[in-house]
Order: sequence, then structure tokens, then C-alpha cells
Amino acid sequence: MTASVKVVIPILTLILSNFATLVQGKSLAPVSADDAQKWRVDLHYLSVEMPKRHKNLFHSMTREQFDATVSRLIERIPSLTRNQILVELARIVAMVGDGHTSLSPFYNPTLGLQRYPIKFYLFKEGLYVQRGAPAYREVVGGKVVRIGNFDAEEAYRRMSEIVNRDNQMTVKDVTPDWLGFPEFLEGLGIVDNKEDAALTVDKDGKQITVHLKPITMEAAHQVTWADASDGAANPFPLWRKDPQNAYWFEYLKDSQTLYLKYNAVEDKSDEKLADFFQRVFAFIDANPVDRLVIDIRNNSGGNGYLNWPLIYGIIRHDKINQRGKLFAITGRMTFSAAGMCAVYLERHTNALFVGEPTGSSPNGYGEHGEITLPNSLIKVFVSTLYWQEADPRDLRPWIAPQLAAQLTFEDYRNNVDPAMRAILSYLPQPPLTEVVRAAVLDKDVEGARRTIRKYRADPLNFYANFESDLNRLGYILMEQKQLEAAIQIFQLNVESYPDSANVYDSLGEAYASHGDRDLAIKSYEKSVQLNPNNQGAKEALDRLLTH
Repeated sequence: MTASVKVVIPILTLILSNFATLVQGKSLAPVSADDAQKWRVDLHYLSVEMPKRHKNLFHSMTREQFDATVSRLIERIPSLTRNQILVELARIVAMVGDGHTSLSPFYNPTLGLQRYPIKFYLFKEGLYVQRGAPAYREVVGGKVVRIGNFDAEEAYRRMSEIVNRDNQMTVKDVTPDWLGFPEFLEGLGIVDNKEDAALTVDKDGKQITVHLKPITMEAAHQVTWADASDGAANPFPLWRKDPQNAYWFEYLKDSQTLYLKYNAVEDKSDEKLADFFQRVFAFIDANPVDRLVIDIRNNSGGNGYLNWPLIYGIIRHDKINQRGKLFAITGRMTFSAAGMCAVYLERHTNALFVGEPTGSSPNGYGEHGEITLPNSLIKVFVSTLYWQEADPRDLRPWIAPQLAAQLTFEDYRNNVDPAMRAILSYLPQPPLTEVVRAAVLDKDVEGARRTIRKYRADPLNFYANFESDLNRLGYILMEQKQLEAAIQIFQLNVESYPDSANVYDSLGEAYASHGDRDLAIKSYEKSVQLNPNNQGAKEALDRLLTH
């Protein structure tokens, strides 16, 4: 027990506590005094076990923040309903800040959750009802205006604070799904009574309100969903075909494209993944394949070691291991072992990434273990390993696509795949750094500036961050003793990323190397202002000020 978590726990209560009363209590009434004590025991147990079981529980928060949050909840429990306690429990778990540490509703039957027979999705234009039970067909395809007491943006924001995440793409994936859990909506105050949740959508210019009634999780599995794309003139796009099939491929003869749908990193009962990849490359060898597309946008993981036969096969096949011939489609669901696949593709092949950023960070925590709370029997999953699949200095939240292809609602409704559209229309372009370097060396700084602006304005580059590329170019020019050109590159980077401490640090170094002491001091001061923990900039600044 930590100093900030003080709870008196009678031993007999811990041993003899009865779970049933916790689950069956009235959702709108505060828990009973007896149940409050059982929840306190659970919270104390969690506060002790999470630091023990997690590989590094405090990688995104301090021990003090964790203990203080647990203590506040323990104090508040007698005034909270069961669903409010569940929400605050989820909030504590979400504070950890990695996607494998979670209060997963899908592997946690003792949570006793129900579902609304509605499925939301966050498209580029906003939150929509993507699917619904036949009884709610009139709101399917509508843009969400309001859920219960709040507009769509506020309801989403509140729910997003309690979901597990590696990054904001995980949040985009998980939050719309959790908006379908009545207990969480009620616990967050989004609805007053989970038995009657008002949902208002805008559909074809008309606002429609329905009142959602919860059903059991088992019943939700039996629903035949009405879908927003029902009646579309186009057939299903490839990414929506056979979603329960872990892996399959299809040859698109007209474009000589082999499309590989990779939905799970696991062996099938009738075929091992390694054997499947062997079939893929045998097909490539025997047919006129000009392009390989590996679609992992809906792949949430499995056994990461099973990815290697794919990577080895690509490396052996120069036929497709070329920029513009090899593509990987990623998205918010690309997570865990599928995130590892993305790292391997990035590090060992010439794949171009298309779609959305991955839901996993290149290096991160995973391989979750279970903590079962003693009274409620709720399972809390915690990450037990740190997976360093990329460079140890790689702190990116995700792997971003070079070709952005965000799914709009109109694309979905019309069965159009923007990722495949981007791939099939792809025309190679010279890297930004090549164009900018040539312009700067040609004394055309304004041309370099226009090039950067054009690249940043192109929707295909929506997720691209050119800061590190331009920074690297600046240092290359410094090594080549072209200091004036390097300074111009760093200045362009400052214009593009004015809130980055690193670009001012680099500009300060270039000024100092060029003998521009006053300008170097100003740049280093700005870097320290933006990042007070930039020790290198502080030391450089001290040297300049004392000499």
C-alpha cells in the first residue's frame, strides 16, 4: 500500500466478499455501504498489483498522479453508482497510456455490460451511425448530432478520456465502439438512464431522433445489421470482403496487382501463415505481377513472429520490392503484432504506406497479463513486456502513411476505397528534400518555400511530417561545409514548424558554426523556451553567453 492510499480492509471482508451484489445493484443509485467497501478493496488491490505486473506502469504518468487518482476514487466511491465506478476504473486504466493495458469490454463478462444495437464510426467528416439493428434503420447513415445530454463532439470527448490507447489513432478506433456501451454512457453522464438513450442524427438534411434500448452482448452478436452502404451501386471494396478470413489474396488482372488481405497474425486451422505466404510468392513468381498491396488496416494483431516469412519473401523478390511497386495499407486498427508488421515493412522493405497512421507506436508495451479484482472479478489487462521493434530513439506515436487516404462517409456509403484509389493512381514523385535542396543550392529560396507549401497542402501528404527530413538535409549540408545553404534549410524548417524546439536548436547550431553568435543565442533561447528540458540547447546557450 502506498502512503497516499489509506484504506482499512478487514481480512474477512476480502475473503468472504460476494460479487453478486456489485453487479446487480441499481444503476442509478449509489452503491450500498457494503458494496462500497468491496469496491474499495478492489481499488486497493488494483493499485498494488498494477505496478507489480506492468513492465513500466509509469511511462506516461508519475506514481504520484496514479496514487492520487486512486485515492480520490476510493474516497468518492460511497457517492457513486456502479456505472460511475466502472467509468472511473476505466479512467485509471487509460491513464497508463498503452493500448494493451485496458478494461476490455469484450473479454470481461463480469463487467456485465450491455450494448445498444448501433455501431458508430468516426469518418473524415465526423461521427456517423455506420450500422444498426433493423429497428433503427432510419438513423443508419446519419451524422450524429447528439447523444443524450451532449452534442456529438462532447460525447466523443468524454468517452475518449476513458479508453485504452497507444496513440490518437487507437482512440479513434476504440471510442466510437465504446459509445455503444450503455453503462459507460450512463456513468459518464452522457445519458441519464441507460434504458432510454436519445440519439439524434442528421440524415439527408433532416434531423431524426430515436430512443435506444440496450440489449445483451449475446443478442448483439445475433443482430443482422442494416449498413450505411446498403443499396450502393458499387460492389463491396476488397477491404470489406470476407472480414472473418484471417488472410487471403486476389489478383487484379487489369492492373497486374496482387491484393493481399491480412486480417490477423495467426495460423488458420487448415493452413499455417508461413505456408500462405509461400503460396503468395509462388503466385508472384508465376504471374505478371507488377504491384503487391498488403492490406493490414483491419489487423489488430496476433503472434508477431509469424510476420517474418512475409518480410523474407519480399526481400527475396526484387520484382516487387521497389518503391512504387510495393504498398502497405494501414489504419487505426493496425495494432500490436500488425503494428510490428508495419515496422518490419518500413525497416526492411521499400513499401510505401497508404491510408491512416497505425494504431500502434513503433516501440511500445504489450503482451498483456490479467489482474482479476477480488470482489467484482473484473479483469484488468496490463502490459508485461516492452517491444522495441524500431530504433530505440524512435519516439513516434505511429507509423504515418506517405500517401494519406482517409475514409470519408461518402466513400463508405458508395463502396469506394480511397486507399486503393491512391495506389492505382500513384505516380512517383521526387522526395521533398531533393527538390528543396536543388532550389536552395540554386539560390532560389522562394522556390524552395513554395515547394514545401505545395507538399504540405497536398491531401496525400496530410499525415506527413517533413520536419525530420528537412532537419537531416540541413545537417548533411553542414557536413559538406555548405553552411549558408544549411542555415536556409533550417530557417525554412522553422517557418514550417514554429512550435518545434528541435528546429530552433538545429538553427542555433548552424548559426554558431557560421559565427553568427547573436542569432545563435536567439535560436537557442527560443528552443529552451519551447522545451525547458532541452539540456543540449541550455549547454550550448551557456557556452555562447560565457565566451
